[in-house]
Amino acid sequence: MEHQHHGQTDQLQAGAGHEGHAGHAGHAQPQPGLDDEHLVHSHGQHAGHSVAMFKNRFWLTLALAVPVVLFSPMFAHLLGYVPPAFPGSAWIPPVLGTVIFFYGGQPFLKGGLDELKSRKPAMMLLIAMAITVAFVASWVTSLGIGGFDLDFWWELALLVAIMLLGHWIEMRALGSAQGALDALAALLPDEAERITAAGTETVKVSELVAGDTVLVRSGARMPADGVVIDGQAEVDESMITGESKTVLRSPGDKVVAGTVATDNTVRVQVTAVGDDTALAGIQRLVAEAQASSSKAQALADRAAAFLFYFASGAGVITFIAWSLLGSIPDAVTRTVTVLVIACPHALGLAIPLVIAISTEQAARAGVLIKNRMALERMRTVDVVLFDKTGTLTKGEPALKDVAVAEGVDRNSLLALAAAVEADSEHPVARAIVRAARGQGLQIPAATGFSSMTGRGVRATVDGKTIRVGGPALLRELAVEEPQAIAQATRAWMDRGAAVLHVIDGQKVLGAVSLEDEVRIESRQAVSALQARGIKVAMITGDARQVAHAVGAELNIDEVFAEVLPADKDKKVAELQSRGLKVAMVGDGVNDSPALARAEVGIAIGAGTDVAMESAGVVLAGNDPRAVLSMVDLSRASYRKMWQNLIWAAGYNIISVPLAAGALAFAGVVLSPAVGAVLMSASTIVVALNAQLLRRLKLNPADVC
Repeated sequence: MEHQHHGQTDQLQAGAGHEGHAGHAGHAQPQPGLDDEHLVHSHGQHAGHSVAMFKNRFWLTLALAVPVVLFSPMFAHLLGYVPPAFPGSAWIPPVLGTVIFFYGGQPFLKGGLDELKSRKPAMMLLIAMAITVAFVASWVTSLGIGGFDLDFWWELALLVAIMLLGHWIEMRALGSAQGALDALAALLPDEAERITAAGTETVKVSELVAGDTVLVRSGARMPADGVVIDGQAEVDESMITGESKTVLRSPGDKVVAGTVATDNTVRVQVTAVGDDTALAGIQRLVAEAQASSSKAQALADRAAAFLFYFASGAGVITFIAWSLLGSIPDAVTRTVTVLVIACPHALGLAIPLVIAISTEQAARAGVLIKNRMALERMRTVDVVLFDKTGTLTKGEPALKDVAVAEGVDRNSLLALAAAVEADSEHPVARAIVRAARGQGLQIPAATGFSSMTGRGVRATVDGKTIRVGGPALLRELAVEEPQAIAQATRAWMDRGAAVLHVIDGQKVLGAVSLEDEVRIESRQAVSALQARGIKVAMITGDARQVAHAVGAELNIDEVFAEVLPADKDKKVAELQSRGLKVAMVGDGVNDSPALARAEVGIAIGAGTDVAMESAGVVLAGNDPRAVLSMVDLSRASYRKMWQNLIWAAGYNIISVPLAAGALAFAGVVLSPAVGAVLMSASTIVVALNAQLLRRLKLNPADVC
């Protein structure tokens, strides 16, 4: 009973039904097939452990660290107190410190070993080196070997605890690649009703073969790709296309696995099952795109790699230099001090704290950051590729223009069309009624509403039979448009608009055009992005005239039109082949490969679960201006990361030579205790600096 009739409305729906929204790729994501319990952080090699693992190890390590620090002679000397003494108290730091080393330090030791084997030193190897040296030196001191005063148990405990905290915070910001694939798989039902000569039988979807006929009841999902052979139904394809409105599927029309028959039961002949379905193809593209993600190291890991080489070199030079001076004990003491303080606490928290605060601030602005690399990369983006329908536009028809015959009042025509459409639930009908009410028009009462499949609707208004429909209705009634109306409707159709005529008997009273309405926020977002030096592109399955009309209205730099769902990923790759870094904004399942391919994938929160799982960033709403918040946040957080790293690494660049005794001739020597204290103090500096991010304004309404 809906506007299967509105002829020209099919043009409006054509683009909507196959609109795409695309994507992200290079987020340095974990590889597909790894669940949260077995994630390997591609930037820091978290040794195959999860968020829960770091959390649990942190709390236990922290509990053990308290008595270690309390009973540590070096720490007590620094603060000027006498540690509690009782039989066996001297062994509390060594025993508990050993537990901390092997239990709390296990992820870092394993990760460091992996980095060493791969010859790619980063954060894990730097931490492993520091805690191992501290562990060995502390045991040598506790056992009284060589008379060394290298009691680093307290430093070992604090270092492991702080690094576990930092990695726990960091891991919470990471997204799981498997989520997208799981969400795709969940779109398929487990069972199907196969029609046989004896009736119907319930079988597993995996048992279906091409040529089978299945019964799909109202509210059920299509178990496989196929063709409707009996019945017709409004099919919800939003999980594939990202479009909210249903699409009529009649005998001869293709249907896709995972879509839902919303109102009627249909019989479908299976044409593709399993890996041959469109859904499986999208799943493969997502996996491939995620597998091809960039292996670029995170900023903190690059700093850690530098410090590892710097500290290792400084340690070797220190030992050789002091040995040549004839002081082996000093050589050992200086070298150990250099290697222990080479891994500052501040470095372990410099990035995670910024990411945690950035994530929190972004969430308040409706931007959900799932992947840390998405945050870092957004500042480098050269072009933002927007999906059209549902992103830059509202994804639903809206009244655009009205043309009337001579002697007909514009408002009267619109009110008359709204009266006829008032009993219809079709999106086009609702758009006409909404426009009439929005203009404060008095809508007359209509009776005898009926639908004319594929042509239009009719109803009786004030004793007259009024029809509303597209070109097919004109042809059926053999009526011609007045010249003035025909001129207007041709211009509308050239833009790709849906055109409906209002007919009284054999007389065309006028016509209305409907188009996918452009969001006001889209204009602001496009101009603001361009003002920041970022190009804006748009991708759509719509006809070229439709796409270019929207592109011209928004002043978009580049438009990709008539793009098939499976080809959106290719368009992202095309932009990347030009040397451009791409941020993709989309909401449909067909967008997920492109979201996974782009440097930054941004999913609309109102879109599909698959799109959101494939993206590194999710916008809680559908305001495109939120992309600007992401750009500003990325640039601000990157500045804070660098400031923190400069402090953390800069401190080391200064303290390591002092610890090595470079100024010993002038009486300036950094003792192990003082070096450890200064290292801990640097953590406070980076923590306070990260807090300054809270002053950043990220509300979409404030960033344009």
